[in-house]
Amino acid sequence: MARDFFDFDAPDDAEIRAERGKARDLRKTRWWQQKTAPGLCHYCGVKVAFSDITMDHLVPLARGGRSTKDNLVPSCKACNNLKKSMLPLEWERYLEKKSSEKE
Repeated sequence: MARDFFDFDAPDDAEIRAERGKARDLRKTRWWQQKTAPGLCHYCGVKVAFSDITMDHLVPLARGGRSTKDNLVPSCKACNNLKKSMLPLEWERYLEKKSSEKE
């Protein structure tokens, strides 16, 4: 007997669209300009050209995160693409595993 499984904690598409809209609005603010002025990726610390800085949600929208100032960080495109929808703890574990594989 097949049962449908629904994750009731996951935000629906409308909530995610609304949060993305809030993030777009925050990108236009002085706060975001100041946050990105140093040009450093929050994750790897590499200096990145302003045009290559992306806005990343520490707690991803798909995992229930919101577009609030305390959940948004500047990120290089490489880190943002690698992090995908990982939570901060999952990201740290991923980096630790990756660095131990290099040794």
